[in-house]
Amino acid sequence: MIFDTHAHYDDPRFDADRDTILMNLASAGVGCVVDVSAEFSGIDRVLALADRYPFVYASVGVHPSDTALLTEGKMDILREYAANAKVVAVGEIGLDYHYRLETDPGEADPPREVQKKWFRRQLQMAEELNLPVIIHSRDASQDTLQIMREAHASGIIGVIHCYSGSAETAREYLKMDYYLGIGGVVTFKNGKTLREVVREAPLEKLLLETDCPYLAPEPHRGQRNESGYLDLVAEEIARIKGIDKETVIGTTAENAERFYHIGKSGEVIRRGAEDDT
Repeated sequence: MIFDTHAHYDDPRFDADRDTILMNLASAGVGCVVDVSAEFSGIDRVLALADRYPFVYASVGVHPSDTALLTEGKMDILREYAANAKVVAVGEIGLDYHYRLETDPGEADPPREVQKKWFRRQLQMAEELNLPVIIHSRDASQDTLQIMREAHASGIIGVIHCYSGSAETAREYLKMDYYLGIGGVVTFKNGKTLREVVREAPLEKLLLETDCPYLAPEPHRGQRNESGYLDLVAEEIARIKGIDKETVIGTTAENAERFYHIGKSGEVIRRGAEDDT
């Protein structure tokens, strides 16, 4: 069964038919979904979905575009959220330089130093809680890589969500044993660099993700994305690597279970818990 490692079913674009879509995922070959928070104000919705559906898990964190509103008080609340039994990661967190130039204060995203501060702070929380991290990096490859190198020294494991960097940068992440999140972009005509990354990266370090409702694969590009479309992503990865699609689906699902510490029966195993028994 397909494991969608990064979705946003709490998004308002699913308000009209969310339950129908989620309840039909199994018939589309999807077995597990991690719903990932972005805005601090939306974490309750993410946790509610994980609580309602046994096959849905949650990740809690604040997207870089929302970090201007973060405070230490909110970090304390975030830590409480992360203690939920269905929470499997901290994220999505990271850096996004796409909509703001340092010389243009009129843009909406927080300044880079603000983003870096709260990126590091949330990484610290993940380290303290023994949780993996989901990293958002857009037009910020070098700063993200530098900060993740620092985090790697602390033993944090992570996935670079919706990987969009170069093959060279991917090699650096793989050297640090990080995972790469692969979604619909790998099917796009302009996805040549990502296909090069997929060709070179070990299958054991790839995770399937939708980032739905965004980034639907061809031939659905521009439509609302959903987990059932990941079959098309797996098909493209299989074509690139010259292997069968079922191997891609099975291996990436095992990768996701290992990354998120989810047991075969669906239970979440906190890192380090085996040391307490």
